[in-house]
Amino acid sequence: MADIVEIKNLRKSYKDGFEALKGVNLGIREGEILALLGPNGAGKTTLISTICGITTATGGSVTVGGYDIVDDFRAARSMIGLVPQEINLEPFERVINTVRFSRGLFGKGRDDAAVEKVLKQLSLWDKKDNQIRELSGGMKRRVLIAKALAHDPRVLFLDEPTAGVDVELRKDMWEVVAGLKADGVTIILTTHYIEEAEAIADRVGVIAKGELMLVEDKETLMQRMGQKELEVQLTKSIDALPESLQSDALRLSEDGKALIYSYDTRAERTGITKLLAQVADAGLVLRDVVTRQSSLEEIFVGLVHDKDKEDAA
Repeated sequence: MADIVEIKNLRKSYKDGFEALKGVNLGIREGEILALLGPNGAGKTTLISTICGITTATGGSVTVGGYDIVDDFRAARSMIGLVPQEINLEPFERVINTVRFSRGLFGKGRDDAAVEKVLKQLSLWDKKDNQIRELSGGMKRRVLIAKALAHDPRVLFLDEPTAGVDVELRKDMWEVVAGLKADGVTIILTTHYIEEAEAIADRVGVIAKGELMLVEDKETLMQRMGQKELEVQLTKSIDALPESLQSDALRLSEDGKALIYSYDTRAERTGITKLLAQVADAGLVLRDVVTRQSSLEEIFVGLVHDKDKEDAA
């Protein structure tokens, strides 16, 4: 699939010497959902703001649909919809007028059918005549998305779209995003919620201290970097591992009732058969065996931790 957004060696530094972006290279595929994960201050919002023309880059280039964001900024910007973190809406304006106004900002003529489609898509049609101040926080976020979609962009940036939203509304938003993807919209979201990336993203990017550490298909990332654990539950607790079972890959649970064995899913041999034989030889009796895959959250935390140690060295 072709890249609709191409980012090459993108840099952003400030007068005090702080580098918010350090040579970011990234291609975003048309029609995908890309989740950018990173701690506060990692550079996520700076990256989005630069692509959208809010922040001026220090170096590098960005094209959207083949249009350079500097040389062809009007054409590039017309292809982009941005949903910011902050809810900044005119409280006394009506929902439908708010969306119509955003469409007009991009030079689009009045099209009531297009506005109706967007509002229905986001379950806002029955609220079209409500003033913004009458809406819940979740509905206001939907209005922000409607505003961003009013001019029919092909790329939608969502900066922390579910920040401050409760779990039920967050899942509703995930359904909205999935619906937008089905309509062919390319979606880039930044998030602190690991489960958000796991639930809806096609690819995951991890950014820390202005550097893009990796971008991979979600499933490939979890398979490549995720460790799997085998929990061997015992019928009786033990105080310590028998000498014959001493191994860096094996540890005893805190309650002494299970052996926890870590192994690489990519390895040609997992060592599980040998382990179970050794457990039997040690006179231990199994009650049950359970496996567990590393979560994306554990992988993410590990990557950021490694980056911190690298910088401290």
